[in-house]
Amino acid sequence: MILSATPTDARAAIDFDQFFLEHHTRLIACGTALTRDTERIRDAAQEALARAFRDWSKVSLLDHPGAWVRRVFVNLLIDEGRRDSRRRARVPVPQGHIDVSPSDSPLLDAIRRLPTRQRTAIALHYIDDLSVDDVARVMGIATGTVKATLHHARAWLAVELSEEPR
Repeated sequence: MILSATPTDARAAIDFDQFFLEHHTRLIACGTALTRDTERIRDAAQEALARAFRDWSKVSLLDHPGAWVRRVFVNLLIDEGRRDSRRRARVPVPQGHIDVSPSDSPLLDAIRRLPTRQRTAIALHYIDDLSVDDVARVMGIATGTVKATLHHARAWLAVELSEEPR
């Protein structure tokens, strides 16, 4: 939606529309490795993109606006996950039927059990298809740290998913 008829505003609106179309689906896909709560994933993606739209005049000038929106997205999911954990610790979990999403798989379940940093690196690198340098930029850590984090996560997943008894 273009709010002003000036060429600069029209160009910014078009750029954001393209940015939104390019990144929304990728955020959702990446989020599936971070949590199975699809509502939380959609909310975080929408909020991250809304913040990008709100600050588009600044965000669009960044070298990597996609890294910026992913960082906001991942932080929103992590923060909400922490709030949920605190709530679950105070509220008894009801017993009964658990609805399983079609996106569930042994691999995704194992990824979701990884520590937050490893889970985030795996999601960004393998699901969102970001380079190691881009993952480092999104996570705000060194490239070497990303490589080590991915290595440890892959090693744990290999053991976790092996069919041999432990």
